[in-house]
Amino acid sequence: MFMKNKWLVAIAFLLLAGFTAQAQGVSFGLRGGFDLQNINGKDFDGDALELSLVPRFNAGVVVEIPVAPDFFVQPGVLFSTKGAKAKDELFGQDLSLEYNLGYIEVPISFLYKPQLGNGRFLLGFGPYVGYGITGKVEYTINNTTTTEDIEYTKEYDGLVRFNQFKPLDFGANVFFGYELAGGLSFQINTQLGLAEINAENTSVNSEASFKNTGFGISLGYRF
Repeated sequence: MFMKNKWLVAIAFLLLAGFTAQAQGVSFGLRGGFDLQNINGKDFDGDALELSLVPRFNAGVVVEIPVAPDFFVQPGVLFSTKGAKAKDELFGQDLSLEYNLGYIEVPISFLYKPQLGNGRFLLGFGPYVGYGITGKVEYTINNTTTTEDIEYTKEYDGLVRFNQFKPLDFGANVFFGYELAGGLSFQINTQLGLAEINAENTSVNSEASFKNTGFGISLGYRF
């Protein structure tokens, strides 16, 4: 509960900054987008994961803070969905599954916005940190389908589970795009997760290492 309260405080702070700091040259905007997400890394035996892309989305608010001519710092708060799907074999039985993970995500981007025509070219990069708050996994074993809520935990003890993930995610964002004179913008984004998001099974030795990755497009409007 304490962790959730900290996230609510962070969201409220960024929203307040966006609305009250206009006189200091700070502006705020809305952003949402469509992503193709995957989970890369290693499986239980240390072999490369062979998961497939899934369509996901993100939406939230950003604050743009000028630091020098054409240079800005852009923090934000987003709700981002991530995941992957796969077909495999487990103990001699056919298995298909799909992960759908939901995060509150805070990116902090360093943004270069030179004038280009009537608008501005956008080039940004920076870190992000996310915290898992919701999600589901659906898996089918020999034509029997089960849906479970994601349990966000650092570790677990017992048999192989499909719904155990660490809550903390972090990594890097890179994007480029164009902002029209009226404040409407378009971006192409890519995201590389650096955190291992799979919960650790304390009862067995495992080489598993799951990391979020994705790319997509987004639409924004700056007020």
